[in-house]
Amino acid sequence: MTSPRLKPFLEQEDYIKDRVSNGVEQNRKGWFTLRITDGEKNAVSGAKVTIRQKNHAFRLGANLFALREMESEEKTLEYERLFAGCFNLATLPFYWKDIEPIQGVKRYAKDSQKIYRRPAIEYCLEFCEKYGIEPKAHCLDYDAFHPTWLDSGDLNTIRRLLYERFEELSLLFADRIPSWEVTNELLFPPSPSHTVHFFQNDTLEWDFRMADRLFPKNRLILNEAADNIWPYFNGNRNGYYMMIERALNKGCRIDSIGMQFHMTYAEETAANAERMGCAPDNIYKVLDRFADFGLPVQITETSIPSYRNTEEDEDVQAEILSYIYSIFFSHPCMEGIIYWDMADGYEWTPLKLGFVRKDLTPKKAYYTIRDLFHKTWVTNLDLHTGDAGDCRFKAFYGDYEIVAEKDGKETSYDLRLLKNGKKSFELTF
Repeated sequence: MTSPRLKPFLEQEDYIKDRVSNGVEQNRKGWFTLRITDGEKNAVSGAKVTIRQKNHAFRLGANLFALREMESEEKTLEYERLFAGCFNLATLPFYWKDIEPIQGVKRYAKDSQKIYRRPAIEYCLEFCEKYGIEPKAHCLDYDAFHPTWLDSGDLNTIRRLLYERFEELSLLFADRIPSWEVTNELLFPPSPSHTVHFFQNDTLEWDFRMADRLFPKNRLILNEAADNIWPYFNGNRNGYYMMIERALNKGCRIDSIGMQFHMTYAEETAANAERMGCAPDNIYKVLDRFADFGLPVQITETSIPSYRNTEEDEDVQAEILSYIYSIFFSHPCMEGIIYWDMADGYEWTPLKLGFVRKDLTPKKAYYTIRDLFHKTWVTNLDLHTGDAGDCRFKAFYGDYEIVAEKDGKETSYDLRLLKNGKKSFELTF
């Protein structure tokens, strides 16, 4: 029997296939021309040209919060291998309460005090640099996760300390981390867990102006919870939409719009809850509306439970993930998808969300998403140059190794093929 959780996708399967197939071809691939010449600019015809994709321009990621949580070095290495074998982006934990649990004592170094699901930043960066994975920071100002020693601070004190935090993080890490989430979950109802800074009308604008001043060369992202975006969507009257519109009208630099997409409902209510906000036509409707801003969008956090980890539950998880990731990948405004978390037993909620089980054996979900991005949505071609020394091809945007070979001579090149980059390349053989 088909799981009720799959019904919204099966009912709209033709619509999904049409939008995904057209969207992937139009938005994730482009036409490129290579011309192979000799040292005197003469065309090299009849050369074999091998085109192999090494990485996607599109970002496929997960948070790295379980990096140092494994019970053995063997498991740690396996976690690293699985992560690097699937993802090209990692979200790093910059929660202020865990970076600076004691005022003035920072947890950046590898020998820092251990805190669960908060590996020291230097561990994370070392991992990213080892495997060529892009790091991303979460988050400059996540007010609900402020340190307890800030609880009673007045507005001036909190903003002075926030500015000092932004400044220090910029000095230490701006050159190593390209993208920074500036704010997170500002639309949640105010609570005693928030500081007085959270309650101000200009919180978003203040944070982004300070971030713009201190991170002028970095990408600045805002982030919001799924409940404030997808269900009950009402076009440009959605609260998140209006908040972004106001900030842009006030001159804030926002480089990317972050959206969470958690399907973490209780199992007995999941089918009805998912139908409200997670149906394919609703996902496209939301993305189409937010595309009005002309800014890239990223799914900053997403998670799909496999509940009891039965074979059926894991199959359903993988199938939903395949639909969801295909929808996101196909949309023109989308630039990345980040999973929350990779491994069961170390995740933020005990619903067995991971791509892998607690013993790190991969679920079907891991292979499904890995193979989409490393086998299905990949360009690998063998071509030959024509009389003018050129060859034309369509390829997914990303990083490539090009190898030209003729008469026993071989030359390799590294090229980055991008949507808004060069479309023609002359390579000297």
